Amino acid sequence: MNNAELDRSQPLGLDIGTSRIVVARSVGGKPQYEAQLNAFVTLPHSRLTESLLRGEGVFYEVQGREIVVAGNDAQKFAEILHVETRRPMLNGVINPREEHALTVIRSILLKLIGRDGGQTQKVTFSVPAPPIGGEASIAYHEASCRQVLTELGYEAQPIVEGLAVILGEMESSNFTGIAISCGSGLSNVCLAVLSLPVVSFSIPKAGDFIDAQAALATGEMAIRLRVLKEQSFELDGFSGDRVQNAITVYYDDMIRSLVEALREGLAASGRLPKLDRPIPLVLTGGSTMPRGFRQRFEAALRPEHLPVELSEIRLSSEPLYSTARGALLASLC
Repeated sequence: MNNAELDRSQPLGLDIGTSRIVVARSVGGKPQYEAQLNAFVTLPHSRLTESLLRGEGVFYEVQGREIVVAGNDAQKFAEILHVETRRPMLNGVINPREEHALTVIRSILLKLIGRDGGQTQKVTFSVPAPPIGGEASIAYHEASCRQVLTELGYEAQPIVEGLAVILGEMESSNFTGIAISCGSGLSNVCLAVLSLPVVSFSIPKAGDFIDAQAALATGEMAIRLRVLKEQSFELDGFSGDRVQNAITVYYDDMIRSLVEALREGLAASGRLPKLDRPIPLVLTGGSTMPRGFRQRFEAALRPEHLPVELSEIRLSSEPLYSTARGALLASLC
């Protein structure tokens, strides 16, 4: 589906994540998704290079003396050139040290959703929850994303990522439960009752933490570990492969930190509701995709005593799309 074929009257949901930007649209009453990596590489500009990229249909823009290759094409070029992709976002928010950050995000959004066709189309976009024990420029990040979307002609409204997951995953429990979204920059947690957020926070351990630490331990490039983790890695214990073992070590570190933060975050809240029944917990996000993640999380959670009773711990059937689907539902409401 290209931009010319889109229904410009329909609301949209956007997951603006550290690793990917995902748009959700309602088509025939069902959500449909499109995604681009939130990444880029730069090449020295020359007319010949630009002509060749254009001929190959590569997604790029010229910025001064550089060609900025963005989105899914960025990873292809990074692998060819044996370099790391650059990220417009760091730890869930716009990277303040990356000069191309807003330009790249705007380019990716323009590719995914185009400009509004003059009907003031509504877009709900995800933002992270405040991190525990640290500060993040969430206000700047939220305002910048809203400004970009407004300049493209949209009526833009933010939604906290964990709440978006509640909306996208918990219709069967009347939007009551705990959502944990493990992305690249942050892991977001939200407890909601009847779609009202009660506890919401994030921790700065997620996919990028695993990639960076495992890369330091093995001498491999983080981009290679990221691809391996998404394509073939399984959390099934230690093996004779040092790279697999390093990824496993830092997955366990992330899971332990997440479980501890969940226990402490719920225990510290003075606003926990009195629930008359157990509630579900859903795990989602790209970092939950390796086989064995749910079992590893359950094993880590078992010794902990949460102030709420859980009815189930389940993994989303579409972990890359939960946030965008919930943002779309918020736009439709």
